[in-house]
Amino acid sequence: MRSLFYSLLSLATIASTLAADVPAEVPAETPTDDWDEAVPDTLFNGQTVPAMKELSSVDITKEISQGNWMVEFYSPTCPHCIDFKPTWQTLYEFYYTSKPLPSKQESDEDSLNSFTRWYDFKFAKVDCIAYRDACATYKVENWPTIIQFKDGEIIERRKGGRPLGELSEWIEKILEPIRPGSRIQGGPKLPKVGASSVETGPETEGEVGEKKATEKVAASSSTATLEPTAVVKAKPTSNLGGVSVPLTAEKFQKVVTNTLDGWFIKFYAPWCPHCQTLAPNWSLMARDMRGKLNVGEVNCDIEKRLCKDAKVKGYPTILFFRGGERIEYNGLRGLGDLIDFAKTAVEVGTEVPDVDFAAFRKMEETEEVIFVYFYDHATTAEDFQALERLTLSLVGHAKMVKTKDPALAKIYKISTWPRFMVSRDGKPSYYSALAPKDMRDPRRVLTWMKSVWLPIVPELTSSNAVEIMAGKLVVLGILNRDRSDEFTSGKREIKNAALEWIDKQDQMFQLERQELRDAKQLRMEEAEDRNDQKALRASKAIRINMDEVERKPVGFAWVDGVFWERWIRQTYGVDVKDGEKVIINDESNQRYWDTTITGEPIRPSRFSILDTIAKVVSNPPKIKPKSSAGTFQHIYHVFSNFCTNHPWLSLGVAIGFLLTGSIFGRSRMRRRTFGSTGAFFQLDGKEALLGGGGLGKKD
Repeated sequence: MRSLFYSLLSLATIASTLAADVPAEVPAETPTDDWDEAVPDTLFNGQTVPAMKELSSVDITKEISQGNWMVEFYSPTCPHCIDFKPTWQTLYEFYYTSKPLPSKQESDEDSLNSFTRWYDFKFAKVDCIAYRDACATYKVENWPTIIQFKDGEIIERRKGGRPLGELSEWIEKILEPIRPGSRIQGGPKLPKVGASSVETGPETEGEVGEKKATEKVAASSSTATLEPTAVVKAKPTSNLGGVSVPLTAEKFQKVVTNTLDGWFIKFYAPWCPHCQTLAPNWSLMARDMRGKLNVGEVNCDIEKRLCKDAKVKGYPTILFFRGGERIEYNGLRGLGDLIDFAKTAVEVGTEVPDVDFAAFRKMEETEEVIFVYFYDHATTAEDFQALERLTLSLVGHAKMVKTKDPALAKIYKISTWPRFMVSRDGKPSYYSALAPKDMRDPRRVLTWMKSVWLPIVPELTSSNAVEIMAGKLVVLGILNRDRSDEFTSGKREIKNAALEWIDKQDQMFQLERQELRDAKQLRMEEAEDRNDQKALRASKAIRINMDEVERKPVGFAWVDGVFWERWIRQTYGVDVKDGEKVIINDESNQRYWDTTITGEPIRPSRFSILDTIAKVVSNPPKIKPKSSAGTFQHIYHVFSNFCTNHPWLSLGVAIGFLLTGSIFGRSRMRRRTFGSTGAFFQLDGKEALLGGGGLGKKD
């Protein structure tokens, strides 16, 4: 029926167009409304606004699949749509040019301080005459209809033209949960419909509400959540008093959310024992960060709404903020650990440093992991903006620099720009981008960064233990810091073994890939010799995907055997006081190896480690492993792995047990009912089988 509706409507539109009186001097194909013309860019508040995105039946599903969208479905011949058009355009221009954070600089759609980027919110429209399939898909039967989408799902729809104030109120309700506290209470001041700047607009109901709200806040205590009040300009210095500043909801909004300053903040409860233990170290850390980094604290017993908006689920929760972005601190809570993280976080507020060959070599002396962004004169502002988005995620993990030094590019064989590389202990690895857009995709780049931001041989700590140990074999050196010579020698040997193993794996990777390529080439040649076009096409269609090649991942790490003495002794039965040892751990299967093929303990030496790894990664392992779990836990892991690796066999065994149990249960039930003589019926000698008397007995 809906398709019939659109078909009849299209015929009616064509008929009305043909019947219209067209002046002789005007060609018949001249559009009757400027919706049919190419819409030019406009100006609002002195900023260029690109034409609103027009979605079609082909791309609408893909376009709205991510982020927040407000889409108008209209008809260019609909009188209500024509009347509503200026309102929709003004709404788009007003929000497109609004800036979430105070700034005098103009910002385009890709700017960090733009409405589109900050809220991931876009406007669009769909012509239901040109793309009736798209309108039918979303069940649009009236024009205009405005639909709110989030990640491709319909959230809300409203039919008919709406006033500018009502639409703005709708949008404000959408934006506040996205960035809590970033919207003005009472709504923003709106322009007149068709105005080219917000100053030409009258005092709206939203503005009146904002004034009343401001007066109310000024007359009462701070009980509101992250509500914007006044624009606060960032100070040239931070934490002048060297103290942890208590933050209310209103103050949090002013000094944290509405600025680009960095803040290290703990969310706590006074009754929490862990919070009480943290308090002295937190105060000392704040004193050490005097003039360097803002430090604050939020009492969640008082500021309950603020803590809820910050998604605090346990006490204490420690977060680092920069503007609207944040990361959680999950490290140890000792004074040195807090200071180390805070010092790293200080650098986030600055731009990614530009280095030359000499500066980079000097950094390598102190930094184990350095991400390097190679650029040239043709690198665009969009590329640099994408780079800046990655800095916050690297806090506490690695350093990042950029360079256009030809000497560095020559050493690392960079021939295309921009290019991403990571140097881990002097060994380079590269981010493979198939197209320029891949370099501007923060999620994809960050995924790669997370896979390589640990040193080649990192120290195992409580904060990175899961990241290091999960899903792979780990060569774990148990070292003693107190014996400096052995400690230095052991780390060097483990690192040398790691580098040699990585080189061997790279060679094996290249060899396996070449073997697959050779096999594909042989298939093609064989098909050509037989003149088998079908087989030739099939062989050409083969895609070589090295991700499908099963390889046992191996990682390397070391642990302080004195600091973690109790855990190491209980888990592996090793005491570092007896000398440095090496364990090869398989966390997924709760097992480990601590001896070589000859039965000797694995020592922190290149030969001992490499020789043992080769025996362990073979299938099955040539050295018998030991269990790092208790008896019952070990049985559970064995059973779990068996079910995972052999699901159908496990299902068959389970069904067999159920059938056996069922038969056994029924047999026991019969015995209880009829006796335990082994027969179905028990005769007492007085009655025959059919219920009569005994044989030969007369009635």
